[in-house]
Amino acid sequence: MTDFVKLFEQLGQMRVGVIGDMMLDTYLWGHVERISPEAPVPVVALDRREYRIGGAGNVALNLASLGATVTALSVTGRDNDGWLLEELLQKSAIDTSYLLKSGSRITTNKARVMGRNQQMLRLDSETTLDLSPAEEDGLLDALRRYLESVQPQVIVFEDYNKGVLTDRVIREAIALCRSHSVITAVDPKRKHFFSYERVDIFKPNLKEVREGLNILLEDVNAGALQQIHEQLKDRIRHQISFITLSEKGVYFQDGAEAGIIPSHLRNIADVSGAGDTVIAVASLVYAATRDVRLMAEVANIAGGLVCEEVGTAAIDRSRLLEECGRLLGTK
Repeated sequence: MTDFVKLFEQLGQMRVGVIGDMMLDTYLWGHVERISPEAPVPVVALDRREYRIGGAGNVALNLASLGATVTALSVTGRDNDGWLLEELLQKSAIDTSYLLKSGSRITTNKARVMGRNQQMLRLDSETTLDLSPAEEDGLLDALRRYLESVQPQVIVFEDYNKGVLTDRVIREAIALCRSHSVITAVDPKRKHFFSYERVDIFKPNLKEVREGLNILLEDVNAGALQQIHEQLKDRIRHQISFITLSEKGVYFQDGAEAGIIPSHLRNIADVSGAGDTVIAVASLVYAATRDVRLMAEVANIAGGLVCEEVGTAAIDRSRLLEECGRLLGTK
């Protein structure tokens, strides 16, 4: 039986880097009392404005919430949103000394207008162009210095198709991590789906798998998912497939060890950010234990817990520990 108190102590000893698209999430909370006389749209009277860490930063936040020593590696804009994001990261005990600023990019900011706990409108301010060769050089150099100085156990790639994780950055970063014996995990997106060759943990969701392999997959079962693992392995040559299946749970496979972990019954409020929590928890648990089934079980619980919160939210360490003991304590 797993000693979860001891496991969570181990998670707090991990050193992890997160490389990818760091974003700022802005929430504009208000209430609607009338329709605009200018157009048939609601008038939102703002009550408060809230800033949160988003994108790859949310993965870093989840890792920090579990007690890990976390470093952000990315390129943001040299703008107010970029400075605000950096300040938020620092307040969450996330190292920003390897975070680069660019005068030719703007920091991604997703502003959500919220009324009655529902999202009414989203405004995106962002650059989606790939990093320039000079910016790629800078980011890869920052990663090299980080690996040599901090000697982390894990690097998590968090790709939102905003241009930071270019094909070159992905391939050279994985090679650097392998040369330093550092575990790599990725939450991929369609554009660079097959660029993550030789990554250790490949964590797409079911929709991304369907799109990436161009398959229908109407019946989600262990046999079909095992075939998907083999197809992915032929292309990516990775070690572990970890596929999130929405309400059906998660699927994992590492060599001959494979299985579907069903989801636990939850009061779902918002699924945004659940994938960030899953990859964060999975990478930490695997780095600490090398137990792929335990990795899947704990990450599955964590993903369900954050879906009970509105908006992106970091996992609550004490609550996750309690749920693991309750749901997995007899295993």
